[in-house]
Amino acid sequence: MSTVSPISLSPRPYSAQAPPASTQSSPATDTSAPLHNAHTLPQPAISRTATAIIYCEGQFGDIDGKTANGLIRHSEKYTVLSVIDSTQAGLDTGMILDGTANGIPVCRDMDDALNQAATLPDFLIFGMAPASGLLSDIQRNMVLAAMSKGMSIVNGLHEFLNDDPEFAAARIAHKVDIVDVRRPRPKKFLRMFSGNIHQVTCPRIAVLGTDCAIGKRTTATVLTAALKAIGLKAVLVGTGQTGLIQGARYGVALDSVPSQFCAGELEATIVEAFDNEQPDVIIIEGQGALSHPAFSTTSFILRGACPHAVVLQHAPGRTFRCDFDTMAMPDPADEITLIETFADTRVIGLTLNHEHMDDDQVSLAMDRFSHELGIPVTDALNRPVRHLLEMVFAAFPALRHELTGTPR
Repeated sequence: MSTVSPISLSPRPYSAQAPPASTQSSPATDTSAPLHNAHTLPQPAISRTATAIIYCEGQFGDIDGKTANGLIRHSEKYTVLSVIDSTQAGLDTGMILDGTANGIPVCRDMDDALNQAATLPDFLIFGMAPASGLLSDIQRNMVLAAMSKGMSIVNGLHEFLNDDPEFAAARIAHKVDIVDVRRPRPKKFLRMFSGNIHQVTCPRIAVLGTDCAIGKRTTATVLTAALKAIGLKAVLVGTGQTGLIQGARYGVALDSVPSQFCAGELEATIVEAFDNEQPDVIIIEGQGALSHPAFSTTSFILRGACPHAVVLQHAPGRTFRCDFDTMAMPDPADEITLIETFADTRVIGLTLNHEHMDDDQVSLAMDRFSHELGIPVTDALNRPVRHLLEMVFAAFPALRHELTGTPR
């Protein structure tokens, strides 16, 4: 296990010229059982990954479909069979997201999805993240229809379906489960900040961003997987509903926790991960943006995680904040200044979301930002993953020594 070495605050030379992108559970039957949330997710009675279809009507591949998008790219907990979105029916989900087929189809409706499944899926996952956090009437009917067919529900919205009399009655009638991912622990079990985070001696790296729905979770997931692939023990701590649905072993949906307990809940989760796993490095998923007036979660992440370093995610092709067409996107330099002023940490690299950009534009943006900011810049999805790893090794050389066994 690595311990943290201080990061020098003096400027470091860095060549950010990257090479061209490569082409690259069984439902509960006991009606007296307690209601489920992300901390008590029922496990399938048989030893296989639970199957699921994802409902993402009209939103797959878009910003509000980020839960579905994330599950298609990465899911440890569920085998995803299909996505429901009539506007893209017949297409391959991988082709829509990343230009590479993955064999998971987009279906027209529930009947189409069930016809293409070999057996009844265990779960319907609500795969959208609307700003309201609530179900429309059409969406309610879709979820109720899935329950009537014997599927349990994974719900990542702020609206807790177990508290809705109609859904609660359907749960009992059809002997299925509803997993309200965002339901926090009971208040008597919520934890306040204690300072124990400073007993976590391995590097803690938060992946933050300049906006919401910008790829923070995706970059954090790619980075964690890359670190594991080269032999380091890396743990990802989720902070939102999608990460928990994907299967993050450690995490908390911060935007559903009372503000007084946000920093403490995240701190306690990170300490638990450190004590249980003894990792070489911990990666913390970011939420929102510190400069964004609509979100406060980034401040709680910086307070609760006390990260040694930050990787900042930015979308150069995005003109306005997501869902706020009168709020211009911030300059990464300003966001970096704000982060480093707000917290005792350092931004060690910039990662790009390439939406609305072609490959040449991504390369130009990488060159420009690396020159302006003096830090490594890459695209976690469209550039070699070694550039993401070098970003971390430059800040924490002890992690490289952990691999090679050379003196620190």
